[in-house]
Amino acid sequence: MASVLDLRRRIRSVKSTRQITKAMKMVSAARLRRAQARAIATRPYAKMITSVLESLIRRIEIIDPETGKLRHPLFAMRPEKRVLVLVIAGDRGFAGAFNGNIFKAAYQYLNANGDKEIDIESVGKKAADQFRRRYPAAVYNEQKVENPADRHEIAEKIRQRKAAIEVVGDNVTMLEKLNAGSVFELAQEVIQRYVHEEIDACYIVYNEFKSVIAQRVVTERLLPIIKLGEHDITSSIEPSKEEREEAAKAALSAGVEIEEEDTKEADQEASKFGTSEVDYIYDESPEELFNGLLPQYVSAMLFHAMAESVAAEHAARMTAMDSATNNASDMIDSYTLQMNRVRQAAITKEIIEIVSGAAAV
Repeated sequence: MASVLDLRRRIRSVKSTRQITKAMKMVSAARLRRAQARAIATRPYAKMITSVLESLIRRIEIIDPETGKLRHPLFAMRPEKRVLVLVIAGDRGFAGAFNGNIFKAAYQYLNANGDKEIDIESVGKKAADQFRRRYPAAVYNEQKVENPADRHEIAEKIRQRKAAIEVVGDNVTMLEKLNAGSVFELAQEVIQRYVHEEIDACYIVYNEFKSVIAQRVVTERLLPIIKLGEHDITSSIEPSKEEREEAAKAALSAGVEIEEEDTKEADQEASKFGTSEVDYIYDESPEELFNGLLPQYVSAMLFHAMAESVAAEHAARMTAMDSATNNASDMIDSYTLQMNRVRQAAITKEIIEIVSGAAAV
């Protein structure tokens, strides 16, 4: 049995750990408020750009009269033989099952589509470490080809696929300082690969975040675009009732709102933008505007997914640190009770020895 001195050391150690976890919880709560506000602020822009695109569709001949489908290449559906999967995870640990659930959803998709050639591009340090260990990186060889314009030789990268699943890239620092420029560059790369038919579809795996108690891990099809303004969710992992209750308790103790912020009025106003039945006069042609805004729409969808994933990571870390703080308090109570028992036993032993010695005399 541990001595009183050992138990006191343990109590001091657990108290120090509790101070750290409590501080991390409050830091995550503050970051969650900012990330949640940023995620909500991205919604009106997505609504507005969707409304403008729908308005342009009514003013240009983009629908094929024979098939009834949109002629733009981002709407073209092909048999999914080559697929790009964007996995958006976190940059740090101490977030409970946040990263594990995202990897679980990603592996479920990979196992269900084993007959396809799949490229993985990770966003976040944890995703990069996870998939780099498990799957090989894509190999590109330079090959000199003749440029038909000036007859000069140029170096062209030719990919040599060696496995059905390969890692084509990772974006380790993108979530640390999330900005629209870097996300747009990533969206442009994905669009170029889809337009040149290097891939037949693009999926994103991320944690959809509405509020602390309303979130889930989803697999969403980004390309091809099925319908403007709608999320094409192919699968999801819902949190358990116990997980939602723990998140609600952690949010209440940290002063974070647990209900989703009401943005109906703002969404309605944003959805009306550019939808009046009038003939707008544009500097550019409606076709040029549509072709220019569609990549912005894809970038907005990708940015929204990353913003929600960042908010969900902070919420998961806040919940995990709240549980760690509560567990530390329970350990301190248990050690204190054990220490009191040991001390009482020592006092009782001393009393018995004194009484026994007095009786022997």
